[in-house]
Amino acid sequence: MTTVPLLDPPTPVLLAPSQHRTAEAAARDTTGAWAGRNREYDLLKEFVIALVVVSLLAAALAAVFSSPDVHQVTLSSWSRSTPNDFVATAATELDGTSGTATYGAPYTHTPGVAQKIGPVSLQHIAGVTHPIDSAADFVVRPLSGIPGDSALSAALAQWGSATPQARQSWASSYDDALQKAPDNDPAKVAVGSYGPVPVMIARLLALAQTGGLDGALLLQGSFYQSDYTRPLLFIADGAYLGDKAAAEHLSGEQWGMMNETGSFPGQAWLWLYTFWYQVKPFSTSGNADALVMALMGVLSLGLICVPFLPGVRSIPRWIPVHRLIWRDYYRNAGT
Repeated sequence: MTTVPLLDPPTPVLLAPSQHRTAEAAARDTTGAWAGRNREYDLLKEFVIALVVVSLLAAALAAVFSSPDVHQVTLSSWSRSTPNDFVATAATELDGTSGTATYGAPYTHTPGVAQKIGPVSLQHIAGVTHPIDSAADFVVRPLSGIPGDSALSAALAQWGSATPQARQSWASSYDDALQKAPDNDPAKVAVGSYGPVPVMIARLLALAQTGGLDGALLLQGSFYQSDYTRPLLFIADGAYLGDKAAAEHLSGEQWGMMNETGSFPGQAWLWLYTFWYQVKPFSTSGNADALVMALMGVLSLGLICVPFLPGVRSIPRWIPVHRLIWRDYYRNAGT
């Protein structure tokens, strides 16, 4: 009979938490040393190649698909590019025949010009919320801020002391004469009774060309210089802005929107609005703005009500395109 000696039980060893983690990591490490072939890899070379390829691809796609970077249209750029158009527009602002002066609500109280949907005049519901006096806001008030010009001060004093009938007579006479002058050139206007209007128009042109008129119109009516309504209305009354829009194919014969540089997503979301202006009866209606707004309101309401419309809400069950797109999910879910 063989006797087997009994061994003392092993003494337990206490490990620190960090040692436990090290032991566990070593136990899980089954990768071992790499025994396959090795080859050199130039990371810098790969980076340069990728940078060049992506840069060329981005430049090519930008040249084909990008929007033109058109500079901002200002009163200064307008008055320097086409001074005769600026002068002719300023004359219409003085005699009250410009687009802004005859627009109606929300800028003026001109009767009979509001767009309607049936008997409802949408422009007159809110009333004149942004009142504009084209002669005072676009011409007289900006000129009043010019110091040290005795001729201009005398012209403004004569305008201010005259009766409304006299002002209208001077402005209308000058506007008519300017329209008859070759190329609307103020230097070729026939001699007439125009009062202080020629001096005022000439000083306004000089103010605009220096950039002062842009700032003068922004300063009116509010502390913050962020309301571009007046400068934009003044510019839109002339032919310059419309000519630039036509040059970029934005006059209406081609529908779409130009993306605004640096302002993602720009104006692309407006494409559905601009589309309707190319389709009759919107393209030939004087109430196009009101009609398009009403139509878009109905379409938007319909989109909101899709989950509640019988039949429409069942289209995904009849045409399960979503199951094709999310086929992996539905295959694993077993539904």
